[in-house]
Amino acid sequence: MGPSIDPKTASKLPIHDLPTPEPESPMRQRKPYRFSTLCATVENPDMKDQYGSSSVPIYQSATFKGVGNEYDYSRSGNPTRSYLEHHIAKISSAEHAFAVSSGMAALDVILRILKPGDEVIAGDDLYGGTNRLLSYIRNHVGVTVHHVDTTNPESLHSFIHPTKTAMVLLESPTNPLLKIADLATISKDVKERAPNAIIIVDNTMMSPYLQRPLEHGADIVYDSATKYLSGHHDLMAGVVTCNRDDLAKQIAFTINSVGNALTPIDSFLLLRGIKTLALRMDRQQTTANVVADYLNTLGFHVNYPGLADHPGREIHERIADGNGAVLSFETGSKELSERIVGGTRLWGISVSFGCVNSLISMPCVMSCVQLFLALTVELIKVDRHASIDAATRAARGLPEDLIRLCVGIEDVHDLLDDLEHALIDAGAIEFNGLQNRYVRVTGPEAGHAISRAVEKLALDGVPPPQDREWFVSAPGKVILFGEHAVVHGVTAIAASVDLRCYGLTTPRNDGKLSVHFHDIDNFYQEWDIEALPWDAVTPVPAGSGHPEALDQKLINAITEGPLKGTDESKRTAHAASLAFLYMYLILAKGAERLSFNFTARSTLPIGAGLGSSASFSTCAATALLLLQGRITIPAPPAPTSPTTGHVHLSHQGRRALPIALAEEVNRWAFVAEKILHGNPSGVDNSVAVFGGALGYTRAGFERKSGMEPIQGFKSLRFLLTNSKVPRDTKKLVAGVGEKKANEPELVNGILKAIQSISDEARRALADPELPRDSLLSALSALIHENHGHLVTLGVSHPSLEVIRSTTAAEPYQLATKLTGAGGGGCAVTLVPDDFKAQDLQNLIDQLIRQGFDPYVTAVGGSGLGILSPYAYHSNRSAAARHRAPVPGQITPPETPNPNDESLPYLEQSEDFEPLRPSFEMSSISELPSWTENLGRWLYV
Repeated sequence: MGPSIDPKTASKLPIHDLPTPEPESPMRQRKPYRFSTLCATVENPDMKDQYGSSSVPIYQSATFKGVGNEYDYSRSGNPTRSYLEHHIAKISSAEHAFAVSSGMAALDVILRILKPGDEVIAGDDLYGGTNRLLSYIRNHVGVTVHHVDTTNPESLHSFIHPTKTAMVLLESPTNPLLKIADLATISKDVKERAPNAIIIVDNTMMSPYLQRPLEHGADIVYDSATKYLSGHHDLMAGVVTCNRDDLAKQIAFTINSVGNALTPIDSFLLLRGIKTLALRMDRQQTTANVVADYLNTLGFHVNYPGLADHPGREIHERIADGNGAVLSFETGSKELSERIVGGTRLWGISVSFGCVNSLISMPCVMSCVQLFLALTVELIKVDRHASIDAATRAARGLPEDLIRLCVGIEDVHDLLDDLEHALIDAGAIEFNGLQNRYVRVTGPEAGHAISRAVEKLALDGVPPPQDREWFVSAPGKVILFGEHAVVHGVTAIAASVDLRCYGLTTPRNDGKLSVHFHDIDNFYQEWDIEALPWDAVTPVPAGSGHPEALDQKLINAITEGPLKGTDESKRTAHAASLAFLYMYLILAKGAERLSFNFTARSTLPIGAGLGSSASFSTCAATALLLLQGRITIPAPPAPTSPTTGHVHLSHQGRRALPIALAEEVNRWAFVAEKILHGNPSGVDNSVAVFGGALGYTRAGFERKSGMEPIQGFKSLRFLLTNSKVPRDTKKLVAGVGEKKANEPELVNGILKAIQSISDEARRALADPELPRDSLLSALSALIHENHGHLVTLGVSHPSLEVIRSTTAAEPYQLATKLTGAGGGGCAVTLVPDDFKAQDLQNLIDQLIRQGFDPYVTAVGGSGLGILSPYAYHSNRSAAARHRAPVPGQITPPETPNPNDESLPYLEQSEDFEPLRPSFEMSSISELPSWTENLGRWLYV
């Protein structure tokens, strides 16, 4: 049997599906298609085009000939619309779907189910057109409407009547405040108290790709298909879906009676748009996450469920598969918001959302903006929240200064640049030289003159090391042989991997210390430096090493002090903060208590067994040691004459940083690893610092402890496959220790066998005369043997065994083993030099279909990297001098003395821009190339 489907993937597999291909054999059944495939594949088994058209034809006909046929009049039914409705049902987990002329037409059809005397419970933050229609039925149909805060399911209880409550109307996220309603809990509560009540959900904001409310207890779901389903704002449409036959019969009757069904041409256009729904939404919500992070970092109050501090995030993650592409933020001033909206160029001012083009608006008072832009006021009053009177808006907490952003598919850097220019021009943000970044302006003119004067002084002089931006990086690792055994003294063979963690320090100088772990729940936290537990610190003087044991008193003081109250569900970010604060306090005790921000990002998958924690520990330790002056970057040699400069030869970054510096970093990185893992082997941080490949032995198993580089290591190609199964390293290591205590003879025998494997592998990797094919064949056999021992130790996982069996099957026949602690995490597969590209792609596709994340990489690259503080005329390219996406200096932002003739090869006149905005806004895929273009990196 194949592997079980990941629950998150399974949530995107609709119940009502296209027939999948027949099984190849009874033992290997086909799996249901994923959502993006369902979107692109428009088929209806009950409707076959006579010509086999790959695109659904437009049946542009009002009438059809014949008597008693399926179609007679397009108001009642049309083949193009039938294709569309089947397609919508398929991707919505629905039995029935209906397409009508607009989203409001869809709601109108639904509300016609109501009768006089019925009661409706609706949210207090609803689309303006929804409010308008609810007001109409309240005034003309005799229906009572209660507006409540749907973010709290209990707030509905007092309004639910066993017989009178006929309908509950929900949005989640709401528009425009992005509030989250627990659809599952509300549906359950309502059905228990009013069994005949109908749960209605407006799902326009999410689309079926990101949320399918029918799966959470809703009875009817509707979307304005003008938005994400179509995606191009070139048609008006609405869709209604449900699973109850009785409701479907009522809806179909109303549509046929009033004649608001969607036209054939619009049905065709909507079908075309749905084919790219998944593709568009992936791009749009990825960019929306970046935009929300950017505004949040500036200090604005941002409404977006993807932010760590969003009050409904936990609920949203449970009922939805993504965060969507709409966000809103407050500026504190309606006039300021108007200037921001009016100052954008790429963001189009519009009343809608869900388009491939990015849009901006002020939903609550958009008519003011339209006056500001000499546009029509009435356009807004018929279609937006401005149609809600000011008193009601205030009562429902709809701020007048609210700006809504609807993110499209444009390049994220262009969108951020346009938004930043608008914020600057409006006076909403300004550059703070002390913090070396843009910050929100919180008062009319407060502090402007002083801050700018101080900023000028800081930039005109040569800033000391602690006032620079320091940019560092460290690689991840793969343990090729010796996992777990290394803890008990067996030699491990490890190599660096071409995936890295990056760390950036940015001066604050405001008495605060902050961290931003961008790729760990987008975690951000700041602390008052003087409020840190300095009394609990035992300093380690410069030149001295940290004691072997951790200072438990200090760890307790940090946990009960600065970290108390932080979200402990974010265990990884919490642990990283503890390690960072621990090193900061020890290194700063008796020295200058520096104020700065530390941002960490990673192209390594977190918690997958590829040494992401050691890579982080190395970056954090390096940054802190640089800031405190405990390690220094050597200056380049002076030129031999006034006319000739030093010739720089490329060594692919190897050995540019002194070994003494690397050893000091490694000692402190190991301290951080102890905090994170309790009893680490030390191999992970050693690889992160020194790079390449090495054999690492820890005292305790018939061997002398130490680390030995493997000279002449040959570059190897590996397929890394992330099982996406979380693991507990401490628990796994402890489990092996317990097994050794209980079964010493068995485990000691395994340890000896693994030692033999490591010895053989090290000899093979270092043998310059061993033919390449013989090396790869030998390594493959050793990989199989090593993995078998790890299985016996009980540290594998079913997901890893699925990956292993897949890669070993025909036609691949590749050797795979777990790496790291096991119990989930990553598997590594050795890829021979002559392995066919098409076979590799087929294997990758198969692993993705099984729910895993594979990617091809190489091992054995550089270790710790620090971006050089020196800028060279000779070796800096134009891309390095004017790097994308934001031009500026290399880091640290040091301005050499123009009168110092001993440094004629240094750049002496460049406008400096901080690295942090570009660093934080770049996507994971862009980070490696972006960092390479910054200047000359120095490596171990």
